[in-house]
Amino acid sequence: MKRQNKRKVDFLLIGIIILSFFLHFYQLKEAGSNTYYTVAVKSMLTSFHNFFYASFDPAGFITVDKPPVGLWIQALSAYLLGLSDFSVLLPEALAGVGSVWLMYILVKPKFGRAAALLSSLVLACSPIFVAVARTNNVDSILIFALLLATWALMRSIEKQKPGWLMLGAALIGMGFNIKMLQAYMVLPAFYLFYWIAMEAAWTKRIAHLAMATGVLLAVSLSWALVVEFTPADQRPYIGGSETNSAIELALGYNGISRLTGQNGPGGGGQPGERQWREPQMGAQQQENPPSGSPTVNAGDPSPFGTNGPPNGMPGGFRSNQNAGGAFGTGEPGGLRLFSKELSGQISFLLPFALFGIIPLVAQWVRKRKWDMKQTFTLFWIAWLVPMMGFFSVAMFFHQYYLSMMGPAIAALVGIGWTVLWNEYKEQKGWRSWLLPISVLATSLFEALIIYQNKEAVSQGWFIGAIAGGLGFFIALMAIKTKEDISFSLAIAGMLALLVIPAYWTWITIHKEGNAMTPIAGPSNGFGGMAGANRQAQAPDQQQLDGADRTFSPQRSFMQQGGRRSGGDPEEELDTKLLAYLEQHAKGTKWILAVQRAQSAYSMMLHTNYAVMAMGGFGGQDPALTPEKLAAMAKKGEVKYFLIGDGPGENDSVIQWIQENCVEVPSSEWKSAEDSATNQPRAFGRMNKQTLYEYKG
Repeated sequence: MKRQNKRKVDFLLIGIIILSFFLHFYQLKEAGSNTYYTVAVKSMLTSFHNFFYASFDPAGFITVDKPPVGLWIQALSAYLLGLSDFSVLLPEALAGVGSVWLMYILVKPKFGRAAALLSSLVLACSPIFVAVARTNNVDSILIFALLLATWALMRSIEKQKPGWLMLGAALIGMGFNIKMLQAYMVLPAFYLFYWIAMEAAWTKRIAHLAMATGVLLAVSLSWALVVEFTPADQRPYIGGSETNSAIELALGYNGISRLTGQNGPGGGGQPGERQWREPQMGAQQQENPPSGSPTVNAGDPSPFGTNGPPNGMPGGFRSNQNAGGAFGTGEPGGLRLFSKELSGQISFLLPFALFGIIPLVAQWVRKRKWDMKQTFTLFWIAWLVPMMGFFSVAMFFHQYYLSMMGPAIAALVGIGWTVLWNEYKEQKGWRSWLLPISVLATSLFEALIIYQNKEAVSQGWFIGAIAGGLGFFIALMAIKTKEDISFSLAIAGMLALLVIPAYWTWITIHKEGNAMTPIAGPSNGFGGMAGANRQAQAPDQQQLDGADRTFSPQRSFMQQGGRRSGGDPEEELDTKLLAYLEQHAKGTKWILAVQRAQSAYSMMLHTNYAVMAMGGFGGQDPALTPEKLAAMAKKGEVKYFLIGDGPGENDSVIQWIQENCVEVPSSEWKSAEDSATNQPRAFGRMNKQTLYEYKG
């Protein structure tokens, strides 16, 4: 009797977990990281103050443009293992593997082992889900938190105890502090499921949901309210906001602006997202924009090659109206998720998932009653459909945001296969045709994705997808009455549908330049912005050691621990500039001030000096006024400013620098080769750089 109660080890699940672990960790050390967040993690390890606020620089001038919880986890990993690409990527990769396991835990109690295994396998092979989990963008941690919240919600219904609902709400609130309003995309599913599934009077359900909402808001706003009630001069400026407000950051830059596009300086959500503001310039300048202006014209070859603009681009693109298409996400519309730009990210199995819903809808229409299986399926539909709607019409997002759809698609595919198989084997009318039809339709859609990428993918895959779909369709129709054979064939057909997504994932994990804005498959897009997978030229160690000894008001806990991969010019240290600043900027709080965060990467990656990013990530944050900068300069906190001649932001601050500071001759701080090109290696700009010194 005891032997029967023992849980059997599910070796197929173990195999799926191993596969997921392999896809997430294969050559992870060489994957590169989003430098913006890596620099912030290094700064966060210098003090609890910087850790709590997620300060970009070790002197605590400005934060990154996200809430801190995801970066807290990365910082703890870096503290334990030393700062490196691997240490900041590790939490994301582990969260990805954990999410694959949670899919099995969630689906099995309602639809059985086969559905649970398929759901886990589908998520493990979802290209953009794997891609984003191999970066230090925080989406993977967010998805894991939301799946934990889902587990708590299911426990609440199983136990009929609202306490578990409160836990789920708290976990979603934690998700808000990982990536703000993106976490709330699952709320329709949570509220609807609890309302339908909880066996309690409607008054009690309202009370439970009201309490859960209170918990949700309390946890969500906990960090933001601490920020709001802390005097501005006692904390960093909140990067990405227009009013130095974490709440405004959540509602604007990381909130509604994703839907409406980048109308004005407040939109965005990911480094590089905010639209470039049209600078005030004369007619001659408008006709001949300066080198480095972020203009993109259809059909024009990119000056940056196939990988999009470099890390230093201050905002991205001119057009606010076309923000959705500008970032390679296609034009808004009902078929957007099936377009070339997005279909290869997460949509491979969407047709199968949608076909699997049909029998459940038919059952509900016939019975007019929800059973637990239908309610559970409705939860995933309510997770998926609003996201499909949002991504179909939103004016701005990156491809990797689609990873949020991964769990719902995975669950609906596993559930759908089980439901379609049951209908198929029962031989009852038109619904018995749905399994072979869904296999054929999904195969044809995968063939379409291959065709859409025909310039980069062998068309043998196109032929194979069509032939495989037709073959399984004919075979399933021919042997419907032979259940022993048809079951194996139905499983084989489902696994065949995973071959192309798995191949797409395999392409993705080998692709260079995918660390900042990951894109699945052979597409390049903006993936090259992080310069991943290119071995950096290590700066002279003697120079770095000297930097540590001579000037380090904010020393790192790791003592320069960890060395990054990535040969982006933004990350290559200009040792002559560093030597000049070390000699002349002693005693200053910030060894240098630059217009935007990207220009600070090299100095802060390779030394422990603080560099002030005056305008935040893209140079557009109003973190400084001329008056404030003048006061800081007079107190000796900052003395040197590196300014470009391209279209700028916060022009009044730049004007103050030009009027009150003295230009340093380039021969004193530029190497000869950089002086000839006017492109300092330290900052990788495509325009002239001028170093100014304040001598007041």
